[in-house]
Amino acid sequence: MAPALQSLDALLAARTVWSAGRGTRCADIGQPTGHAALDAALPGGGWPPRALTELLLPADGVGEISLLFPALSRITAAGGRVVLVAPPCIPYAPAWQAAGVRLDALDVVEASHTDALWAFEQCLRSGACAAVLGWPDTGDARLMRRLQVAADSGDCHAFALRDRRHAANASPAALRLEYLPEVQAWQVRKCRGGQVPSQPLRLAS
Repeated sequence: MAPALQSLDALLAARTVWSAGRGTRCADIGQPTGHAALDAALPGGGWPPRALTELLLPADGVGEISLLFPALSRITAAGGRVVLVAPPCIPYAPAWQAAGVRLDALDVVEASHTDALWAFEQCLRSGACAAVLGWPDTGDARLMRRLQVAADSGDCHAFALRDRRHAANASPAALRLEYLPEVQAWQVRKCRGGQVPSQPLRLAS
């Protein structure tokens, strides 16, 4: 007896057929940032999935971690693992816990300056992490592209916290935000799939 024919909807639901018309709309929904003004400015309504996001900073400690706390809290609450690769200072655990981040889902990788980029890429590519934060100091676009590819293949949020001098360099990142200390606001410098807001965004920390 010939096998029963499956409906197209059943095949689509089983992900055995790809529909160009339906595309990857659901897969491209972002991880909410926890900041309404920023979510409204981003095409996916949040941090882009499977992608590299750059935070361009005048110095460490300008609120970049607080900016990420709502998303990291949501990720760990859902069972995802968050990894920090060679952070510039030891994370203050009580602050992370107070922000809602599950400490049992948070790992810190110690690595030398020369090994940190490799460790960042490997964590992204592993498929075991939901979000990875790194502090790459390289200006090599080829190496940054490797991070973007690794984030995509590992289905991971990659956050690269970098010196703002890199804002002048081309980047493969899906999203680039620069902190402007003179107005205490974040400026979207690049936003793949959407329009870059003309005005900086003041976001509560």
